Amino acid sequence: MADSNPTDRTERDPSGPAAQDAKAERAVLAFLIDEHPNQLTIAEVSWALNHGPVKFEAEDAVERAVRELVGAGLLRCADGFVRPTRAAVYFARLEEG
Repeated sequence: MADSNPTDRTERDPSGPAAQDAKAERAVLAFLIDEHPNQLTIAEVSWALNHGPVKFEAEDAVERAVRELVGAGLLRCADGFVRPTRAAVYFARLEEG
């Protein structure tokens, strides 16, 4: 099918790594927008989203999500803190209605 992305595994395997990464990205972005304007470190985000002491896999998922969201221009990392960009916050406000 010409409209589908052959590298997008999310549709084909909803429990696969791509789907899990997308889920982590949504959770991280939503959490940081909810916490805005508070400034949090990646470790604090991991702690909050994983409810306490963090296993390597869960912490790694948060770090990957932050890296992808920074690359997409939705988060900014500076001075040890991670926060949503103005564009991400603006879009979230539009979505709220």
